[in-house]
Amino acid sequence: YVEETARQIRDTLREGQLVVLESTTYPGTAREVILPLLESTGLKCGEHFYLAYSPERENPGAALDSASTIPKIVGGLDSVSGDLAEALYGQVAPQVVRVSRASVAEAAKLTENIFRATNISLVNELKMVFDGMGIDIWEVLDAASTKPFGFIRFDPGPGLGGHCIPIDRFYLAARAKQYGMEARMIELAGEINTEMPGFVVDKTLEGLGGKLGDGERPKVLILGLAYKRDVDDPRESHVFEILSQLLSREVDVSCHDPYILRLPAMRSWPDIPVLESVPLEAALVLGFEAIVVVTDHEAIDWDLVWENARLIIDTRGVFRRQDSRLIRA
Repeated sequence: YVEETARQIRDTLREGQLVVLESTTYPGTAREVILPLLESTGLKCGEHFYLAYSPERENPGAALDSASTIPKIVGGLDSVSGDLAEALYGQVAPQVVRVSRASVAEAAKLTENIFRATNISLVNELKMVFDGMGIDIWEVLDAASTKPFGFIRFDPGPGLGGHCIPIDRFYLAARAKQYGMEARMIELAGEINTEMPGFVVDKTLEGLGGKLGDGERPKVLILGLAYKRDVDDPRESHVFEILSQLLSREVDVSCHDPYILRLPAMRSWPDIPVLESVPLEAALVLGFEAIVVVTDHEAIDWDLVWENARLIIDTRGVFRRQDSRLIRA
């Protein structure tokens, strides 16, 4: 998509234009991919046109006006391109952070996403370790969060989702290989987060106990299809792998999401049928052997779920209480 967009820009490129790449990508993309395409016109960067990189810094699900409070990083392929990009974004951003060159800005964006992915993998691993010790990870995090320095809280979940955090880290891992280096922590973090849906499924099947293999398929309701709270985006959502594994174990699965009325077909999980979101009603909740909390949307009536569920598999720490009906995953 980035290359095709650059080709379209190339076909209408004119002198004096500033082109800014904002897509998250590996360090060197602007110089190695975009620049040759644009200079194939005969125009020269820094002389006839200008090229810079300025990554998106959006927080899906946050207030619409939050973008007006987020500093904007910019880096040019040359000093004039950097000056122009800084002037452009200075008109709309509260602060422009100028770096020495485009590759630094590209690396900064990847670092932000890798930091999040790696720390999420850490708390996900801790969740599994502490679960084996009979320790509640959310209670641990509540306690650790009281330290006023040296600790940043990340919450565990059923895996990583979305089109950024699960994918972007591998751009740098692949780029590192081109330089003869291994990004071992990045790759390990990916492995841990990839294991999380299986952990959720195992805890669900453990909770269902003897209901499997007795001739009657257990009925499970998945709550939340989006990759994060209060968004309508299922791209790369961990729910697909959870659904796939449950269906392969002969579990009858339904789903509810107030923002996603139909779960789209995904090429990586062709075994998952198109699922419609069912209404969340007390009688419906009572009819399921288990409720699996995958996405903790604020719009879900959690009191209704608690009052009527026979078994809850909570992957998000929604229910902070002790009860025989509650399994943390």
